[in-house]
Amino acid sequence: MEGTRKKFDAAFKREALRIAQENNRKLSDVARELGIRPELLYRWKSEQAEDASQAFPGKGHRKPDEAYVQKLERELKRAQEDREILKKALAYFSSVER
Repeated sequence: MEGTRKKFDAAFKREALRIAQENNRKLSDVARELGIRPELLYRWKSEQAEDASQAFPGKGHRKPDEAYVQKLERELKRAQEDREILKKALAYFSSVER
């Protein structure tokens, strides 16, 4: 069935990389044995090399740093909207007093 994607959990990804590292084997050989594309293992390896503690957060989950940035962006947008409302209110009340 084409178009169906396999989903691999973080434990599987870490185990696949551990097998390749411990036995000093080529990623392509390990991928073939596991029945996955070699490109996946290479991508997983680079993700783990970037930041092993935050690698493979799971579907729908963000890395803690990304979640924090997203929260700050929401707060900034809200503060900018509040500022615009206050600017309009100030302009309105300044013109009414005259």
